Amino acid sequence: MSEIAIQVEELGKRYVISHQRANGDGLRHLMQETLTAPFRWFREKKAKGCNSGVSHTEEFWALKNATFDINQGEVVGIIGRNGAGKSTLLKILSRITEPTKGRITIDGRVASLLEVGTGFHPELTGRENIFLNGAILGMSRADIGKRFDEIVAFAEVERFLDTPVKRYSSGMYVRLAFAVAAHLEPEILIVDEVLAVGDAQFQKKCLGKMKDVATQEKRTILFVSHNMAAVSQLCSKVVWLHEGSIKEIGATDQIIRSYMECRLSQTSERRWEPEQSAPGDDRVRVVGARIVQNGCVTGVVDINLDFRIEIDFITFQHARNLLTGVNLFDANGQCIFNSVDWRDSELQTGRFCKYVTIPGQTLAEGKTSVLIRAVFYEPDVMSAVIPDALVFDAVDSEHPLTVRGHYKDSWPGVVRLRLTWSDAELVSTCSKNKLKDLL
Repeated sequence: MSEIAIQVEELGKRYVISHQRANGDGLRHLMQETLTAPFRWFREKKAKGCNSGVSHTEEFWALKNATFDINQGEVVGIIGRNGAGKSTLLKILSRITEPTKGRITIDGRVASLLEVGTGFHPELTGRENIFLNGAILGMSRADIGKRFDEIVAFAEVERFLDTPVKRYSSGMYVRLAFAVAAHLEPEILIVDEVLAVGDAQFQKKCLGKMKDVATQEKRTILFVSHNMAAVSQLCSKVVWLHEGSIKEIGATDQIIRSYMECRLSQTSERRWEPEQSAPGDDRVRVVGARIVQNGCVTGVVDINLDFRIEIDFITFQHARNLLTGVNLFDANGQCIFNSVDWRDSELQTGRFCKYVTIPGQTLAEGKTSVLIRAVFYEPDVMSAVIPDALVFDAVDSEHPLTVRGHYKDSWPGVVRLRLTWSDAELVSTCSKNKLKDLL
């Protein structure tokens, strides 16, 4: 039996949230708040939570009674919706945050890659931060030096090695941080969704490195991701968190299947209001999206006919080269395809609608989810990225041009293209007893 690398028992993290009670608004309220600020502490203490107080508090458990073991050399995925408690768990395991209750036993050095900026000193150069991180992990300067060139080559930051990291883009920051964490040989590597900041090629490179670290060096990895295909490829076991509690732990394929079935509740139309809380930033916000076929919003799409995905958004300032795009995923989290509007554009302030048409006989049957994005050409800038923005059922009707034909069983593959076949052409003839000569 493998030795345990991480043991978590009844782990919990509680936060106390303050809520401001409304006393009014406008200029009068602002002046009142400013003038009475020095005396507010005394007033709140005297009120002791009575209705006339300025604020009240509530408890929020970001993590509740989490218990599990991770063996040495295991690669474990941690999945769940936003706010499920994934990042809280990793911060506690990385000793960034103290738990409210419970106990953790960790056997080995831990290297964490959680948020952009974690673990690096912004005023130090990339070179200096490599040695600093190695020293934090307990490595000697000579040991770090042996791996220095490999780290720099992997991160692809040679030109900026002697530049303070505060001047790095978020993509450069993540590349260097991952290279340091993966190459300085910690026994336990903890990686959050921060890898999503990097480009697709670098993400693939990181997944390959983590696979090598796990299989060849037998190190323990905890990996948080919304990319089910990456989790399926990398992890042997998955922990599914839901509203701060562990919902299920088990084999990767089984847990991902259960998670996707739970996650993909049908949503053929979405509206986000008010506009200030819609996905996006102060430049652009996505305020609506829908699946349309035959002129109607629908959650059931006939895969033999064209349909379209419509996106409503508001620009709050002049927008140049705003890119809208969609990714379609099957029920296992595998990306079927993506499409981005790369056309140059200039949009004035206002409300707009874009749509993309998906040709008939493209998708296979099954539950399909749509990720929507609104981004700019600027590197590492994502104004709005909305996973599972829309969900629909793709069904195969009795259309005369169906790809299925007379075949009635389950059809393999994530797409179902109707391709053109040509008739067989006669090359030569022969008798049966001479057939062997043609083979």
